[in-house]
Amino acid sequence: MPKLTIDGREVEVDAGATILDAAEKLGIEIPTMCYLRGHDATTSCMVCVVKVVGSRGLLPACGTSVRDGMQVETATDEVRDARRSALELLLSDHVGDCVGPCVMGCPARMNIPQMIRQVAAGQLADAVTTVKRDIALPAVLGRICPAPCESVCRRTQHDAAVSIRLLKRHVADVDLSSDEPYTPACAAPKGKRVAIIGAGPAGLAAAYYLQQGGFECVVVDEHEEPGGMLRYGVPEGELPHDILAREIAQIEKLGVRFRLGIRVGQTISMEEVRKQFDAVFVAVGELKEGDAEALQFDSSDKIKADAATYATDIPGVFAGGDAVRRRRMAVRAVADGKEAARSIAQYLAGQEVIGPERRFNSRMGKVSGTEMAAFLESASLETPVKPFGVANAFSIDQARAESFRCLHCDCRKPDACLLRQHARTYGARQSRYKADRRPFVQQTQHPDVIYEPGKCIDCGICIQVASEAGEKLGLTFIGRGFDVRVAVPFGGTLADGLRVAAERCVAACPTGALAFKDGTEPPA
Repeated sequence: MPKLTIDGREVEVDAGATILDAAEKLGIEIPTMCYLRGHDATTSCMVCVVKVVGSRGLLPACGTSVRDGMQVETATDEVRDARRSALELLLSDHVGDCVGPCVMGCPARMNIPQMIRQVAAGQLADAVTTVKRDIALPAVLGRICPAPCESVCRRTQHDAAVSIRLLKRHVADVDLSSDEPYTPACAAPKGKRVAIIGAGPAGLAAAYYLQQGGFECVVVDEHEEPGGMLRYGVPEGELPHDILAREIAQIEKLGVRFRLGIRVGQTISMEEVRKQFDAVFVAVGELKEGDAEALQFDSSDKIKADAATYATDIPGVFAGGDAVRRRRMAVRAVADGKEAARSIAQYLAGQEVIGPERRFNSRMGKVSGTEMAAFLESASLETPVKPFGVANAFSIDQARAESFRCLHCDCRKPDACLLRQHARTYGARQSRYKADRRPFVQQTQHPDVIYEPGKCIDCGICIQVASEAGEKLGLTFIGRGFDVRVAVPFGGTLADGLRVAAERCVAACPTGALAFKDGTEPPA
Protein backbone atom coordinates (compact mmCIF):
# COMPACT_ATOMS: atom_id res chain seq x y z
CA MET A 1 0.00 0.00 0.00
CA PRO A 2 1.61 3.28 -1.11
CA LYS A 3 2.22 6.08 1.36
CA LEU A 4 2.31 9.73 0.41
CA THR A 5 2.15 13.12 2.05
CA ILE A 6 -0.41 15.77 1.23
CA ASP A 7 0.18 19.26 2.61
CA GLY A 8 2.68 17.75 5.02
CA ARG A 9 0.35 15.01 6.31
CA GLU A 10 1.08 11.35 5.68
CA VAL A 11 -1.56 8.94 4.44
CA GLU A 12 -1.62 5.33 3.25
CA VAL A 13 -4.03 4.27 0.52
CA ASP A 14 -4.81 1.22 -1.60
CA ALA A 15 -2.87 0.61 -4.77
CA GLY A 16 -4.52 2.33 -7.72
CA ALA A 17 -6.00 5.11 -5.62
CA THR A 18 -5.87 8.66 -6.93
CA ILE A 19 -4.59 11.80 -5.26
CA LEU A 20 -8.22 12.82 -4.85
CA ASP A 21 -8.95 9.56 -2.96
CA ALA A 22 -5.97 10.16 -0.68
CA ALA A 23 -6.98 13.76 0.02
CA GLU A 24 -10.51 12.70 0.92
CA LYS A 25 -9.11 10.16 3.37
CA LEU A 26 -7.31 13.03 5.13
CA GLY A 27 -10.36 15.28 5.01
CA ILE A 28 -8.60 17.67 2.60
CA GLU A 29 -11.09 19.17 0.16
CA ILE A 30 -10.07 19.43 -3.48
CA PRO A 31 -12.64 21.02 -5.81
CA THR A 32 -13.98 18.94 -8.69
CA MET A 33 -16.45 19.51 -11.49
CA CYS A 34 -15.95 16.91 -14.21
CA TYR A 35 -15.54 14.01 -11.78
CA LEU A 36 -18.25 11.78 -10.32
CA ARG A 37 -17.24 8.97 -7.98
CA GLY A 38 -17.71 5.55 -9.53
CA HIS A 39 -17.25 6.88 -13.06
CA ASP A 40 -14.30 7.31 -15.36
CA ALA A 41 -12.30 10.49 -14.74
CA THR A 42 -12.28 12.77 -17.78
CA THR A 43 -9.83 15.38 -16.35
CA SER A 44 -11.38 18.02 -18.60
CA CYS A 45 -12.14 20.92 -16.25
CA MET A 46 -8.72 21.10 -14.53
CA VAL A 47 -10.28 22.59 -11.40
CA CYS A 48 -8.80 19.83 -9.22
CA VAL A 49 -5.15 20.46 -10.12
CA VAL A 50 -2.46 19.97 -7.46
CA LYS A 51 1.31 20.28 -7.30
CA VAL A 52 3.35 17.07 -7.11
CA VAL A 53 6.88 17.81 -5.97
CA GLY A 54 9.35 16.83 -8.69
CA SER A 55 6.77 16.90 -11.48
CA ARG A 56 6.64 19.56 -14.16
CA GLY A 57 3.47 21.57 -14.12
CA LEU A 58 0.31 20.74 -12.21
CA LEU A 59 -1.65 17.48 -12.30
CA PRO A 60 -5.38 16.70 -12.01
CA ALA A 61 -6.03 15.04 -8.66
CA CYS A 62 -9.02 13.06 -9.94
CA GLY A 63 -7.05 11.22 -12.60
CA THR A 64 -3.52 10.93 -11.15
CA SER A 65 -2.68 7.67 -9.40
CA VAL A 66 -0.59 7.87 -6.26
CA ARG A 67 2.98 6.64 -6.00
CA ASP A 68 4.80 5.63 -2.88
CA GLY A 69 6.69 8.61 -1.44
CA MET A 70 4.73 11.16 -3.47
CA GLN A 71 4.61 14.67 -1.99
CA VAL A 72 1.51 16.67 -2.90
CA GLU A 73 0.63 20.33 -2.30
CA THR A 74 -2.99 21.40 -2.67
CA ALA A 75 -3.19 24.91 -1.29
CA THR A 76 -0.23 26.91 -2.65
CA ASP A 77 -0.68 30.22 -4.46
CA GLU A 78 0.31 28.50 -7.70
CA VAL A 79 -2.42 25.89 -7.28
CA ARG A 80 -5.09 28.44 -6.33
CA ASP A 81 -4.17 30.67 -9.28
CA ALA A 82 -4.38 27.72 -11.68
CA ARG A 83 -7.78 26.67 -10.34
CA ARG A 84 -9.03 30.25 -10.61
CA SER A 85 -7.82 30.44 -14.22
CA ALA A 86 -9.54 27.15 -15.07
CA LEU A 87 -12.79 28.48 -13.65
CA GLU A 88 -12.43 31.78 -15.49
CA LEU A 89 -11.91 29.96 -18.77
CA LEU A 90 -15.12 28.01 -18.18
CA LEU A 91 -16.96 31.20 -17.23
CA SER A 92 -15.80 33.01 -20.38
CA ASP A 93 -17.87 30.53 -22.39
CA HIS A 94 -20.75 30.23 -19.91
CA VAL A 95 -24.13 31.34 -21.28
CA GLY A 96 -26.60 31.98 -18.51
CA ASP A 97 -27.50 33.98 -15.42
CA CYS A 98 -27.13 32.49 -11.95
CA VAL A 99 -30.16 34.53 -10.90
CA GLY A 100 -32.59 36.45 -13.06
CA PRO A 101 -32.01 40.13 -13.83
CA CYS A 102 -35.10 40.85 -11.74
CA VAL A 103 -33.40 39.40 -8.66
CA MET A 104 -30.31 41.54 -9.25
CA GLY A 105 -32.60 44.57 -9.59
CA CYS A 106 -34.41 43.85 -6.31
CA PRO A 107 -32.62 45.51 -3.37
CA ALA A 108 -33.78 42.64 -1.12
CA ARG A 109 -32.63 40.00 -3.65
CA MET A 110 -35.98 38.22 -3.49
CA ASN A 111 -36.20 34.99 -5.50
CA ILE A 112 -38.72 36.43 -7.93
CA PRO A 113 -38.60 33.66 -10.56
CA GLN A 114 -39.32 31.01 -7.96
CA MET A 115 -42.30 33.00 -6.66
CA ILE A 116 -43.63 33.33 -10.19
CA ARG A 117 -43.27 29.61 -10.89
CA GLN A 118 -45.18 28.89 -7.69
CA VAL A 119 -47.97 31.31 -8.64
CA ALA A 120 -48.20 29.66 -12.05
CA ALA A 121 -48.55 26.27 -10.36
CA GLY A 122 -51.21 27.56 -7.98
CA GLN A 123 -48.89 27.02 -5.02
CA LEU A 124 -49.63 30.27 -3.20
CA ALA A 125 -48.71 28.92 0.24
CA ASP A 126 -45.24 28.11 -1.09
CA ALA A 127 -45.09 31.44 -2.89
CA VAL A 128 -45.63 33.47 0.28
CA THR A 129 -42.87 31.47 1.98
CA THR A 130 -40.56 32.39 -0.89
CA VAL A 131 -41.54 36.05 -0.73
CA LYS A 132 -41.22 36.44 3.04
CA ARG A 133 -37.82 34.78 3.06
CA ASP A 134 -36.56 38.15 1.79
CA ILE A 135 -39.44 40.64 2.07
CA ALA A 136 -40.87 41.21 5.54
CA LEU A 137 -43.70 43.49 4.34
CA PRO A 138 -44.84 42.18 0.93
CA ALA A 139 -48.42 43.48 1.04
CA VAL A 140 -47.07 46.95 1.81
CA LEU A 141 -44.39 46.88 -0.86
CA GLY A 142 -46.84 45.34 -3.31
CA ARG A 143 -48.61 48.68 -3.18
CA ILE A 144 -45.89 51.33 -2.94
CA CYS A 145 -42.70 49.79 -4.33
CA PRO A 146 -41.47 51.50 -7.53
CA ALA A 147 -40.55 48.01 -8.76
CA PRO A 148 -36.90 48.36 -9.79
CA CYS A 149 -37.09 44.64 -10.60
CA GLU A 150 -39.47 45.35 -13.44
CA SER A 151 -37.20 47.96 -15.03
CA VAL A 152 -34.56 45.26 -15.62
CA CYS A 153 -36.97 42.44 -16.50
CA ARG A 154 -35.63 40.78 -19.67
CA ARG A 155 -39.17 40.63 -21.07
CA THR A 156 -38.95 44.41 -21.70
CA GLN A 157 -36.67 43.62 -24.64
CA HIS A 158 -39.72 42.02 -26.30
CA ASP A 159 -42.83 43.86 -25.12
CA ALA A 160 -43.27 44.77 -21.44
CA ALA A 161 -42.07 43.61 -18.05
CA VAL A 162 -43.84 40.95 -16.03
CA SER A 163 -45.97 42.66 -13.36
CA ILE A 164 -43.80 41.44 -10.50
CA ARG A 165 -45.01 43.97 -7.94
CA LEU A 166 -48.66 43.05 -8.44
CA LEU A 167 -47.86 39.35 -8.31
CA LYS A 168 -46.08 39.88 -5.01
CA ARG A 169 -49.04 41.87 -3.74
CA HIS A 170 -51.41 39.11 -4.85
CA VAL A 171 -49.46 36.47 -2.97
CA ALA A 172 -49.31 38.61 0.17
CA ASP A 173 -52.97 39.66 0.06
CA VAL A 174 -54.22 36.10 -0.38
CA ASP A 175 -52.12 35.07 2.59
CA LEU A 176 -53.26 37.96 4.82
CA SER A 177 -56.91 37.26 4.07
CA SER A 178 -56.58 33.57 4.92
CA ASP A 179 -57.68 32.08 8.23
CA GLU A 180 -54.07 31.33 9.19
CA PRO A 181 -51.56 33.69 7.53
CA TYR A 182 -48.04 32.40 7.08
CA THR A 183 -45.97 32.40 10.25
CA PRO A 184 -42.32 31.35 9.92
CA ALA A 185 -40.79 29.07 12.50
CA CYS A 186 -38.56 30.69 15.11
CA ALA A 187 -35.40 29.15 16.51
CA ALA A 188 -35.18 28.36 20.21
CA PRO A 189 -34.48 31.47 22.32
CA LYS A 190 -30.77 32.21 22.51
CA GLY A 191 -30.95 34.39 25.60
CA LYS A 192 -29.91 37.56 23.76
CA ARG A 193 -31.91 40.78 23.52
CA VAL A 194 -31.87 43.34 20.70
CA ALA A 195 -33.21 46.87 20.88
CA ILE A 196 -34.42 48.23 17.56
CA ILE A 197 -34.78 51.99 17.57
CA GLY A 198 -37.36 52.94 14.98
CA ALA A 199 -40.50 51.10 13.86
CA GLY A 200 -40.19 51.99 10.18
CA PRO A 201 -39.49 49.56 7.32
CA ALA A 202 -35.84 48.91 8.25
CA GLY A 203 -36.59 48.36 11.93
CA LEU A 204 -39.61 46.16 11.28
CA ALA A 205 -37.65 43.98 8.85
CA ALA A 206 -34.74 43.61 11.27
CA ALA A 207 -37.10 42.56 14.04
CA TYR A 208 -38.83 40.06 11.74
CA TYR A 209 -35.63 38.21 10.87
CA LEU A 210 -33.88 38.49 14.25
CA GLN A 211 -36.88 37.11 16.10
CA GLN A 212 -36.89 34.13 13.75
CA GLY A 213 -33.25 33.59 14.67
CA GLY A 214 -34.12 33.20 18.35
CA PHE A 215 -33.21 36.73 19.47
CA GLU A 216 -35.65 38.65 21.63
CA CYS A 217 -36.49 41.92 19.88
CA VAL A 218 -37.95 45.07 21.37
CA VAL A 219 -38.86 47.84 18.93
CA VAL A 220 -38.77 51.35 20.40
CA ASP A 221 -40.39 54.25 18.56
CA GLU A 222 -41.35 57.81 19.45
CA HIS A 223 -44.74 57.62 17.68
CA GLU A 224 -47.95 56.19 19.09
CA GLU A 225 -48.28 53.71 16.20
CA PRO A 226 -45.59 51.61 14.49
CA GLY A 227 -44.79 51.96 10.81
CA GLY A 228 -42.58 55.02 10.62
CA MET A 229 -42.67 56.66 7.21
CA LEU A 230 -45.00 53.93 5.97
CA ARG A 231 -47.69 55.23 8.33
CA TYR A 232 -46.78 58.89 8.60
CA GLY A 233 -45.23 59.58 5.21
CA VAL A 234 -47.37 57.63 2.71
CA PRO A 235 -50.96 58.73 1.93
CA GLU A 236 -53.54 56.18 3.06
CA GLY A 237 -54.92 56.17 -0.48
CA GLU A 238 -51.67 54.57 -1.60
CA LEU A 239 -51.15 52.38 1.46
CA PRO A 240 -54.25 51.62 3.58
CA HIS A 241 -53.42 51.68 7.27
CA ASP A 242 -55.24 48.40 7.86
CA ILE A 243 -52.89 46.60 5.43
CA LEU A 244 -49.87 48.02 7.24
CA ALA A 245 -51.36 47.11 10.62
CA ARG A 246 -52.06 43.53 9.55
CA GLU A 247 -48.51 43.00 8.33
CA ILE A 248 -47.08 44.49 11.52
CA ALA A 249 -49.37 42.17 13.50
CA GLN A 250 -47.70 39.22 11.75
CA ILE A 251 -44.32 40.48 12.96
CA GLU A 252 -45.67 40.96 16.50
CA LYS A 253 -47.08 37.43 16.36
CA LEU A 254 -43.51 36.10 16.28
CA GLY A 255 -42.91 37.55 19.74
CA VAL A 256 -41.56 40.98 18.80
CA ARG A 257 -42.54 43.57 21.40
CA PHE A 258 -43.18 47.26 20.75
CA ARG A 259 -42.48 50.14 23.15
CA LEU A 260 -44.14 53.18 21.61
CA GLY A 261 -44.14 56.85 22.56
CA ILE A 262 -40.52 56.60 23.67
CA ARG A 263 -37.82 58.79 22.20
CA VAL A 264 -34.31 57.46 22.75
CA GLY A 265 -32.06 60.28 23.84
CA GLN A 266 -34.93 62.02 25.58
CA THR A 267 -37.30 59.55 27.30
CA ILE A 268 -34.43 57.14 27.82
CA SER A 269 -30.74 57.58 27.13
CA MET A 270 -28.86 55.59 24.53
CA GLU A 271 -26.44 54.58 27.27
CA GLU A 272 -29.28 52.99 29.25
CA VAL A 273 -30.54 51.18 26.14
CA ARG A 274 -27.08 49.72 25.55
CA LYS A 275 -26.92 48.53 29.16
CA GLN A 276 -30.26 46.74 28.91
CA PHE A 277 -29.68 45.03 25.56
CA ASP A 278 -26.97 42.89 23.96
CA ALA A 279 -27.14 44.73 20.63
CA VAL A 280 -28.85 47.80 19.19
CA PHE A 281 -30.05 48.52 15.66
CA VAL A 282 -30.62 52.21 14.90
CA ALA A 283 -33.30 52.60 12.22
CA VAL A 284 -34.80 55.98 13.10
CA GLY A 285 -35.25 57.27 9.57
CA GLU A 286 -33.88 60.58 8.35
CA LEU A 287 -32.06 62.38 11.14
CA LYS A 288 -32.99 65.79 12.43
CA GLU A 289 -30.56 68.23 14.03
CA GLY A 290 -29.26 66.87 17.31
CA ASP A 291 -30.48 63.30 16.71
CA ALA A 292 -27.00 61.85 16.14
CA GLU A 293 -25.65 63.31 19.36
CA ALA A 294 -28.67 62.04 21.32
CA LEU A 295 -27.89 58.57 20.04
CA GLN A 296 -24.25 58.90 21.17
CA PHE A 297 -22.84 59.49 17.70
CA ASP A 298 -20.27 62.19 17.17
CA SER A 299 -21.77 64.14 14.30
CA SER A 300 -25.09 65.69 13.31
CA ASP A 301 -24.49 64.27 9.81
CA LYS A 302 -25.65 60.82 8.70
CA ILE A 303 -24.64 58.05 11.08
CA LYS A 304 -21.57 56.28 9.75
CA ALA A 305 -21.95 52.52 9.39
CA ASP A 306 -20.02 49.92 7.43
CA ALA A 307 -21.71 49.44 4.05
CA ALA A 308 -21.37 45.65 4.18
CA THR A 309 -22.12 44.93 7.84
CA TYR A 310 -24.06 48.00 9.09
CA ALA A 311 -21.77 48.08 12.12
CA THR A 312 -21.01 51.50 13.62
CA ASP A 313 -17.95 52.55 15.58
CA ILE A 314 -19.85 51.85 18.80
CA PRO A 315 -19.48 48.19 19.84
CA GLY A 316 -22.73 46.27 19.48
CA VAL A 317 -24.52 49.13 17.71
CA PHE A 318 -25.61 48.80 14.10
CA ALA A 319 -27.48 51.27 11.89
CA GLY A 320 -29.35 51.21 8.59
CA GLY A 321 -32.06 52.84 6.51
CA ASP A 322 -32.32 56.61 6.17
CA ALA A 323 -30.35 57.11 9.37
CA VAL A 324 -27.28 56.06 7.40
CA ARG A 325 -28.02 57.06 3.82
CA ARG A 326 -31.03 58.27 1.91
CA ARG A 327 -32.76 55.13 0.66
CA ARG A 328 -35.63 56.69 -1.32
CA MET A 329 -37.31 53.29 -1.61
CA ALA A 330 -39.02 51.41 1.21
CA VAL A 331 -37.82 48.15 -0.34
CA ARG A 332 -34.22 49.29 0.13
CA ALA A 333 -34.91 50.06 3.78
CA VAL A 334 -36.51 46.62 4.20
CA ALA A 335 -33.40 45.10 2.61
CA ASP A 336 -31.23 47.05 5.05
CA GLY A 337 -33.14 45.58 7.95
CA LYS A 338 -32.80 42.03 6.66
CA GLU A 339 -29.07 42.40 5.98
CA ALA A 340 -28.39 44.14 9.28
CA ALA A 341 -30.18 41.33 11.09
CA ARG A 342 -27.67 38.91 9.61
CA SER A 343 -24.74 40.95 10.94
CA ILE A 344 -26.33 41.36 14.35
CA ALA A 345 -26.92 37.62 14.58
CA GLN A 346 -23.25 37.00 13.77
CA TYR A 347 -22.20 39.51 16.43
CA LEU A 348 -24.42 37.95 19.09
CA ALA A 349 -23.17 34.47 18.21
CA GLY A 350 -19.56 35.58 18.72
CA GLN A 351 -18.76 35.07 15.03
CA GLU A 352 -16.83 37.33 12.70
CA VAL A 353 -19.24 40.02 11.53
CA ILE A 354 -19.18 39.86 7.74
CA GLY A 355 -22.81 40.55 6.91
CA PRO A 356 -24.92 38.61 4.41
CA GLU A 357 -23.28 36.19 2.01
CA ARG A 358 -22.13 37.77 -1.25
CA ARG A 359 -22.54 35.12 -3.90
CA PHE A 360 -20.99 34.88 -7.33
CA ASN A 361 -23.38 35.70 -10.16
CA SER A 362 -22.84 34.94 -13.82
CA ARG A 363 -24.56 37.47 -16.05
CA MET A 364 -25.44 36.95 -19.69
CA GLY A 365 -26.42 40.51 -20.53
CA LYS A 366 -28.67 41.64 -23.35
CA VAL A 367 -29.95 38.91 -25.62
CA SER A 368 -30.40 38.93 -29.39
CA GLY A 369 -33.71 38.61 -31.19
CA THR A 370 -33.03 34.95 -31.90
CA GLU A 371 -32.22 34.33 -28.25
CA MET A 372 -35.37 36.13 -27.14
CA ALA A 373 -37.35 33.84 -29.42
CA ALA A 374 -35.81 30.87 -27.59
CA PHE A 375 -36.92 32.30 -24.24
CA LEU A 376 -40.41 32.97 -25.55
CA GLU A 377 -40.89 29.34 -26.56
CA SER A 378 -41.56 28.54 -22.91
CA ALA A 379 -43.59 31.65 -22.05
CA SER A 380 -46.99 33.11 -22.80
CA LEU A 381 -47.00 35.49 -25.75
CA GLU A 382 -49.83 37.56 -24.30
CA THR A 383 -49.41 41.24 -23.40
CA PRO A 384 -49.42 42.21 -19.69
CA VAL A 385 -52.55 41.39 -17.75
CA LYS A 386 -54.25 44.55 -16.47
CA PRO A 387 -56.14 44.28 -13.18
CA PHE A 388 -59.47 45.99 -13.00
CA GLY A 389 -61.68 47.48 -10.31
CA VAL A 390 -60.97 49.92 -7.49
CA ALA A 391 -58.69 47.45 -5.74
CA ASN A 392 -56.27 47.42 -8.69
CA ALA A 393 -55.36 43.87 -7.78
CA PHE A 394 -55.10 40.57 -9.64
CA SER A 395 -57.68 37.85 -9.35
CA ILE A 396 -56.30 34.32 -9.03
CA ASP A 397 -56.82 33.66 -12.73
CA GLN A 398 -55.21 36.98 -13.70
CA ALA A 399 -52.20 36.31 -11.49
CA ARG A 400 -51.64 32.92 -13.09
CA ALA A 401 -52.05 34.34 -16.58
CA GLU A 402 -49.48 37.05 -15.83
CA SER A 403 -47.07 34.55 -14.28
CA PHE A 404 -47.02 32.57 -17.53
CA ARG A 405 -45.38 35.58 -19.21
CA CYS A 406 -42.16 35.08 -17.21
CA LEU A 407 -39.22 34.00 -19.37
CA HIS A 408 -37.60 32.10 -16.48
CA CYS A 409 -34.16 33.39 -17.37
CA ASP A 410 -32.71 32.39 -14.02
CA CYS A 411 -30.68 29.23 -13.52
CA ARG A 412 -32.78 26.39 -12.17
CA LYS A 413 -29.83 24.99 -10.18
CA PRO A 414 -28.33 28.11 -8.57
CA ASP A 415 -27.41 26.37 -5.33
CA ALA A 416 -26.28 23.00 -6.72
CA CYS A 417 -24.09 24.47 -9.50
CA LEU A 418 -20.45 23.66 -8.74
CA LEU A 419 -19.19 26.30 -11.16
CA ARG A 420 -20.91 29.00 -9.12
CA GLN A 421 -19.73 27.55 -5.81
CA HIS A 422 -16.09 27.29 -6.87
CA ALA A 423 -16.12 30.67 -8.60
CA ARG A 424 -16.99 32.30 -5.29
CA THR A 425 -14.44 30.27 -3.32
CA TYR A 426 -11.60 31.18 -5.67
CA GLY A 427 -12.67 34.72 -6.51
CA ALA A 428 -13.06 33.96 -10.21
CA ARG A 429 -14.02 36.77 -12.58
CA GLN A 430 -16.27 36.05 -15.51
CA SER A 431 -14.80 38.89 -17.55
CA ARG A 432 -11.12 37.97 -17.25
CA TYR A 433 -10.98 36.19 -20.60
CA LYS A 434 -12.83 38.14 -23.26
CA ALA A 435 -14.63 36.08 -25.86
CA ASP A 436 -17.74 36.19 -28.00
CA ARG A 437 -20.15 34.07 -26.05
CA ARG A 438 -22.06 31.23 -27.58
CA PRO A 439 -25.69 31.94 -28.46
CA PHE A 440 -28.29 31.11 -25.85
CA VAL A 441 -30.13 27.88 -26.66
CA GLN A 442 -32.70 25.89 -24.70
CA GLN A 443 -33.93 22.39 -25.40
CA THR A 444 -37.32 21.92 -23.79
CA GLN A 445 -38.75 18.87 -25.55
CA HIS A 446 -38.42 16.69 -22.46
CA PRO A 447 -41.52 16.86 -20.23
CA ASP A 448 -39.53 17.39 -17.02
CA VAL A 449 -35.99 18.42 -17.91
CA ILE A 450 -34.48 21.42 -19.67
CA TYR A 451 -31.07 21.38 -21.36
CA GLU A 452 -29.02 24.54 -21.94
CA PRO A 453 -25.87 23.72 -23.95
CA GLY A 454 -24.32 27.09 -23.13
CA LYS A 455 -23.92 25.99 -19.51
CA CYS A 456 -22.41 22.60 -20.38
CA ILE A 457 -18.70 22.11 -19.60
CA ASP A 458 -18.46 18.95 -21.77
CA CYS A 459 -17.51 16.74 -18.84
CA GLY A 460 -19.37 13.76 -20.28
CA ILE A 461 -20.74 12.60 -16.94
CA CYS A 462 -24.30 12.56 -18.26
CA ILE A 463 -23.16 10.42 -21.20
CA GLN A 464 -21.78 7.81 -18.81
CA VAL A 465 -24.86 7.93 -16.56
CA ALA A 466 -27.28 7.52 -19.47
CA SER A 467 -25.28 4.60 -20.83
CA GLU A 468 -25.19 2.83 -17.47
CA ALA A 469 -28.95 3.28 -17.19
CA GLY A 470 -29.43 1.42 -20.46
CA GLU A 471 -30.81 4.30 -22.51
CA LYS A 472 -31.35 3.18 -26.11
CA LEU A 473 -30.22 6.50 -27.56
CA GLY A 474 -28.77 8.29 -24.58
CA LEU A 475 -26.30 11.13 -25.05
CA THR A 476 -23.00 11.51 -26.87
CA PHE A 477 -20.41 14.08 -27.93
CA ILE A 478 -21.11 15.66 -31.31
CA GLY A 479 -18.74 17.92 -33.24
CA ARG A 480 -15.01 18.49 -32.95
CA GLY A 481 -12.64 20.88 -31.20
CA PHE A 482 -14.24 24.01 -29.81
CA ASP A 483 -17.55 23.04 -31.40
CA VAL A 484 -17.95 19.78 -29.49
CA ARG A 485 -21.17 19.51 -27.52
CA VAL A 486 -23.33 16.97 -25.74
CA ALA A 487 -26.41 15.96 -27.68
CA VAL A 488 -28.74 13.08 -28.45
CA PRO A 489 -27.37 11.03 -31.34
CA PHE A 490 -29.05 10.68 -34.74
CA GLY A 491 -30.84 14.00 -34.36
CA GLY A 492 -33.04 12.79 -31.52
CA THR A 493 -34.65 15.05 -28.95
CA LEU A 494 -33.87 15.15 -25.25
CA ALA A 495 -37.10 13.25 -24.65
CA ASP A 496 -35.83 10.50 -26.95
CA GLY A 497 -32.41 10.32 -25.32
CA LEU A 498 -33.42 10.42 -21.68
CA ARG A 499 -36.37 8.11 -21.17
CA VAL A 500 -35.26 6.55 -17.88
CA ALA A 501 -32.11 8.40 -16.77
CA ALA A 502 -33.26 12.01 -16.79
CA GLU A 503 -33.39 12.40 -13.01
CA ARG A 504 -29.99 10.79 -12.55
CA CYS A 505 -28.44 12.97 -15.24
CA VAL A 506 -29.82 16.13 -13.64
CA ALA A 507 -28.39 15.09 -10.28
CA ALA A 508 -25.00 14.31 -11.84
CA CYS A 509 -24.67 17.48 -13.94
CA PRO A 510 -22.16 19.81 -12.21
CA THR A 511 -23.76 22.98 -13.59
CA GLY A 512 -27.25 24.11 -14.54
CA ALA A 513 -26.97 22.64 -18.04
CA LEU A 514 -29.38 19.84 -17.18
CA ALA A 515 -32.10 20.85 -14.73
CA PHE A 516 -35.71 20.24 -13.81
CA LYS A 517 -38.07 22.68 -15.47
CA ASP A 518 -39.86 23.47 -12.22
CA GLY A 519 -36.63 24.61 -10.58
CA THR A 520 -36.50 21.74 -8.09
CA GLU A 521 -32.85 21.21 -7.23
CA PRO A 522 -31.51 17.67 -6.80
CA PRO A 523 -30.41 16.68 -3.28
CA ALA A 524 -26.80 17.48 -2.44
